[in-house]
Amino acid sequence: MPLNILILGGTGFTGPEQVEYALARGHKVTLFNRNRTRPDFFKGKVEQLIGDLNDDVSALKGQTFDVVLDNPTTFPAWVRNAAQHLKGNVGHYIFISTESVYPNNSRPNMDETDGTTPMPADLDPYTIVRENAGKYYGALKTFAEQEAERQYPGKVTVVRPGLIVGPLDRSDRFTYWPARIDKGGDVMAPGTPNDPTQWIDARDLAEWMIRLAEQKVIGTFNAVGHIRPMSELLYGIKAVTTAGAQFTWVPADFLTAQGVRGWRHMPVWMPPTGATGGFMSRNNSRAVAAGLTFRPLSITAADTLAWNKTRTEAELKSLAEGAISGIPAAKEAEVLAAWKARPQGGPDHE
Repeated sequence: MPLNILILGGTGFTGPEQVEYALARGHKVTLFNRNRTRPDFFKGKVEQLIGDLNDDVSALKGQTFDVVLDNPTTFPAWVRNAAQHLKGNVGHYIFISTESVYPNNSRPNMDETDGTTPMPADLDPYTIVRENAGKYYGALKTFAEQEAERQYPGKVTVVRPGLIVGPLDRSDRFTYWPARIDKGGDVMAPGTPNDPTQWIDARDLAEWMIRLAEQKVIGTFNAVGHIRPMSELLYGIKAVTTAGAQFTWVPADFLTAQGVRGWRHMPVWMPPTGATGGFMSRNNSRAVAAGLTFRPLSITAADTLAWNKTRTEAELKSLAEGAISGIPAAKEAEVLAAWKARPQGGPDHE
C-alpha cells in the first residue's frame, strides 16, 4: 500500500537515496527543508515544504503523514518544534540517531541495550546552540531520541548508524581510501590487517528505512555493517582500481607517536584496544533480523570512486590536503619513511 511519507531534510547524503527508493516503490514523498542544499533537487517529483526546524515549521501546519523520516535532527528542540503540528498527525516516526549516543566503546559486540549518554544536569537541552553541538553531540542525540518518544509514544523507530559511506559523502571519512588507492604507489595502512572495521552504504541504510516504514517496524536498531578486517576493506577497494597500489602496515603506537590519529587521519579505523576497543565492532543482529541488507564492497567502492571524480576542484583539493578526513600526501610519505627507517627492520608490506 502506498505511503504518504514526509522526509525532514532529504537533499543531503542519505535523504536523496530515500527519496529515489520511495518513489520507485510507489510512495508519495514530501520534503521539508530550507531548500538550500541542492535547491529544488526533486522539483516536479515531490511536494516541497520550505521551513526551518530551528524556528519556522509553519509549513507543517495542517499536514498529515503515514510516516516521518527525520534525517537532520541533532537538537531536541527540532523534534519538539516539528511536533507542534505533526503530533497526532503522524502514524510512524523514524529518527536517524547515531552510535555516538553510546559513551562506552571499549568492548566489541555491544548492542542496543548498552547505556546512552545523558544530558549534563546543568544544561537545558532545548537551548544548546549550534556552536556546542559537537561537544554535546551524543547527549543531544540521546535526548532527541527521548523527545521523539515523548511526542509520538509507541510510534518511534530509532536508527543508530555508525559510519555512513558511499556517493554524495563529502565528509571524506570513507572517500579518502578509494581516492588514495586509485593514485597507486605505497599506501600507508593503519594498525594490522586484522583490525576490525564497520560501515554502511548510505543506499543500504536509506532503502532499509523505507522498508521499515512499509512494515511499520518499531524499535531501536544499530544500523551498522558486518565487521570486516581492515585488509578486506583496503584490498576490496584496490580490486576496483588499476593503479597497482601496495600497502605498508604501520602499527597503531607508531602512528600515535607520529601524530597520526585514527578516524581523523586514517579513516574507517580506530585502534581496537582500550577506550576504542569496540568502536568498529557494534552488534547489528537486531537490524539484520529486521531486514537490513548490504551491497558488496566492490559496488560501494567503485561508485564512490566514480562520484569522487565528478566533484569540484575545491572539494578535490580539500580531500588531497586532508582538510576534513585523511592524511596529506606529504605527511603520509614522511611517516612511511620514518617507519621504514626504524632500527627494528622486518617485513612491513602486505
